[in-house]
Formats: sequence, C-alpha cells, structure tokens
Amino acid sequence: MRLSLPLLLLLLSGPPPTSGMEDAAFPHLGESLQPPPRACPLRCFCPRADTVDCNGLDLQVFPDNITRAAQHLSLQNNQLQELPYNELSRLSSLRTLNLHNNLISSEGLPDEAFESLTQLQHIYVAHNKNNLISKVPRGALSRQTHLRELYLQHNQLTDSGLDATTFSKLQHLEYLDLSHNQLASVPAGLPRTLAVLHLGRNRIRWVEAARLRGARGLRYLLLQHNQLGATGLPAGALRPLRRLHTLHLYGNRLERVPPALPRRLRALVLPHNHMTALGARDLAGMPGLAELNLAYNRLVSARVHRRAFRPLRALRSLDLAGNQLTRVPGGLPGSLHTLRLQRNQLRTLEPELLAGLDQLRELSLAHNRLRIGDIGPGTWHELQALQVLDLSHNELSFVPPDLPEALEELHLQGNRISHVGAEAFLSTPRLRALFLRANRLHMTSIEPEAFLGLLHLSVVDTAGNPEQVLVRLPPAAPRQPRVLRAGLPELCRREAGTRAPPPHTGRPGRGRSVQLAHQAHRQRQPCRTHGHTPRSPCRWRQQQ
Repeated sequence: MRLSLPLLLLLLSGPPPTSGMEDAAFPHLGESLQPPPRACPLRCFCPRADTVDCNGLDLQVFPDNITRAAQHLSLQNNQLQELPYNELSRLSSLRTLNLHNNLISSEGLPDEAFESLTQLQHIYVAHNKNNLISKVPRGALSRQTHLRELYLQHNQLTDSGLDATTFSKLQHLEYLDLSHNQLASVPAGLPRTLAVLHLGRNRIRWVEAARLRGARGLRYLLLQHNQLGATGLPAGALRPLRRLHTLHLYGNRLERVPPALPRRLRALVLPHNHMTALGARDLAGMPGLAELNLAYNRLVSARVHRRAFRPLRALRSLDLAGNQLTRVPGGLPGSLHTLRLQRNQLRTLEPELLAGLDQLRELSLAHNRLRIGDIGPGTWHELQALQVLDLSHNELSFVPPDLPEALEELHLQGNRISHVGAEAFLSTPRLRALFLRANRLHMTSIEPEAFLGLLHLSVVDTAGNPEQVLVRLPPAAPRQPRVLRAGLPELCRREAGTRAPPPHTGRPGRGRSVQLAHQAHRQRQPCRTHGHTPRSPCRWRQQQ
C-alpha cells in the first residue's frame, strides 16, 4: 500500500496534542514571534543588554527594573542618599558600579551593601555632597576579590573609618584613590597587587614603613598637599617599595630631600616645599632618576653642592624654577633634555656651567636679571641640540650673539631690546618662531636684512612695543609669517589706505615686507576684532 506524502508526514509527526496539552514553542493567538523588549529603568539609557546608564537624572530613589544581566551600572550625578541592599543583591553580575557625585553618607552605606557583588572590578563612590562618607563598614569589601579600581576621593574618611581589613582581601586591587579626605596616616592592610595609591590632600604627618610593607608592587605613590614635615618621611620609610616609579610630594613642609628613597625611582616631584639646601649625597641613591622637580622651594646657590646632581646620569628633566638661585648649578648631567631655571635671581651665565649639555633641547631662563654683559662668550657653544630658548623678562638690550644653530623657538619678550641688527640671527638658520613683544622697538628698529636666510620662520610677534614695527621677510620664505595679535589681513590694510606689500619678484635682495599693527600710528587705531570672522574682516577706525 502506498501512502501519500501528506499522510506520511502526519504519521511521522506523532499524535495530535490532546485537550489541555499545548506546544510551548508554538505561538498562540495574540503572541508575537519577536523577542520581548529589554527591561530598562524609566528615563535611563540601556545601549546594550549588560549596560544601564542612569547618569544625571536627579534620582532620589534607587531605580528598580534593572536587569539581572547588568554588568555596568552608572548612577553618577544623582541625589541618592542610600544603597538598598535588596536591590543591589540581585545584581550579582555587576562589574562596574558608578555612584560618583551623590548624597550617600556612611549611614546610607550598609555593612552588607556589596556582599553579593562578588564580580565587581570598578567601584566609584567619590565626590559625595552634603553628608559625606566618613567610614567604610567592616567587611563591606571583603568579598570583592575581583575588584581592580576603587575610587573614594572627596569624602570625609578618617583613620578610624578604615581598619586593617578594609582593603586586605582585595587580591586584585591595582588603583586606590583616597585623596581629598581627612586621613592622618597611610591606611593599613594594603594589598600587594596595588600599583597606584593616591593619598593627596589629606592630613598625613607621618609615613610608617610598616603600612607600606605589604604593598611591595606599588609603582605610583601620590602624597602631595599633606602635612609632611622634616620628620614626616623617616629614612627608609619607602625602601620596601622596590618597584616605585613615581613619587609626588609637592605642597608639603619638607626641608630636605627625604633620605633612602627607592633606588629604582624614575620621577621625584617635590615643588612647593621648604627646602633650602641640596647636599652632595642627597640624590646619590637614585641613579635611574629621569625627572626631578624642585621648583618653588627656597634653594640658594651657596647651599647647593657642586656635586649634588652629578650622580643622576639618567636625568632628562630638571625643574629648579621659582627658587633663589643666583647662578646655574654646577655638575649638571649631560643627559639633560630640559632645564627650567625661570623665576630665580640669575645674574650671570658662565660657559663652564653649561659645558657638556650637548643633549639639552629646552632651556628656560625667563624672569631673571640677566643682561647682555652677564652672558659670557661661548655660553651657547656647548648647547648644539638646543631647540627652545626662553630669555623673556630679563634685562637684555639686544639679541644675544652666537645662539645655537639648532634653535627653533626664541623667546625675548619683556626685555629692553631697542634694535635688531642685520647679523642677529646669522647663527640660527632653523628659527621658526621669534617673540619680541613688549620691548622698546620702533618702526625701523629691525634691520631689513635681519631675517635673511631664515627660511623656516613662521611666527614673528612684535606686539606691545612703543611703535608699529616693520618686519622684512626673506625672499625664499615658504609662507608668509603669522604675526601674533599684531598682523592685519590685507583687506584691513587696503581699507586704511595702506599700500599692500608688493608681490615677490624672486630677485635677491627684494624681500617682502609685512606691516604690523600699532595702537597709535599716523592717527589710526588697530581694527576692532569684536565679531570679526573670516567673512567679515575687521575695519580700521579713524581716531577722532
């Protein structure tokens, strides 16, 4: 007997469902084949199935209807005052919880708040307003073994609000920010995995070595703006931190460089302290130091030992700005790339003190008392790699001669320069930017041949001088220089009745001239820039 194909299919499919039995996979009347909409709290944004963003909604109550699958929850910039345990305990898949900038207080942070959130890797509970967090409940973080980053800055945490177990079980913690609190000491029980510890702007007076012994993997320690005095960092307090890379201590009350710092330290930042002297051995224990910042202390030349910097053979950047030095320190390492000596009391530049700095690229001598006669012959000869030289706000009467050939940027603003001769820049063919504003230059103070050969010159700033300054550019310049706050568009010159510069003819000796604006030249005022756009060029206003 041959069965038809429809009948064969019917027999193979089995008996039809009896009354009361339904196929769960079969859509019934009124149902859709589309998946149900993804749950998202009212007014929040859920770009992915695992992300809930309720940022900046002025929420006063913890939102409900948050999916259990959420891994990233942002509740920052709201007005939440407490964290309900029942709501948080459902979100066991959370990896990131952002509660930044709310009204959460210690009372609103229950002991078991994060108990079920064992997958958390990032917690932000910083910048709470009004009633700030003054303590972390005992055991609140005991189960967050996957936590990598914890942000608790800008609260009111005190020593009594943290205990030895607060952070000790965070076996993967790498970043801990406790800045802007009221801690008087370094917290105990820091995990060995910690790489960055931010304790800036607290009330720490003393650093105890035992508190840091467990955090042997620490790479960055930030202790700026505390109350560390002469005895705040005893000898060897930081020695257990053998991998420490960067130490920030600025804005304290230190009188000397702390003794026995880690040998592998690469960056030591000590500005705005009370240091008056540098001994021969103060820096000797850090041979790999690459960055040293001693700016805005009270260092005087007589108390800086001539060998103080000699052991730092890997030093790249040295900042001594804002001290009371009258001469460049001796024994500077030849590895230096950047040297900052602005805002001191330098009265002389001796070639011997700059000898050997053949890798120096940037030198700042601004805001000192240097005169042309104070710069010894041959001072610049050793600085063959120098690209940026800042001599602004000194007492120079003309451009210093024999500047380095590699120089690209020269700051001479705020001096007493009244004349720029034809040979002023013969030694600097690579010059790109020249700043001469606020000197004593007049219209013809710059010789027409002064810029010949400066094929890369693109910025000339002569604003703020007694008169408008005439600048003649080299014939072969690749593009017309940009004049800061002093240049005028060609339309402005034409409307003022000023003759536009003649086109370049390409013949030697026939340079182009750019006329720079001045506030009171031939009864004209510079064009007003209010509302000036490329489509609406500024116009001259005749002086009444």
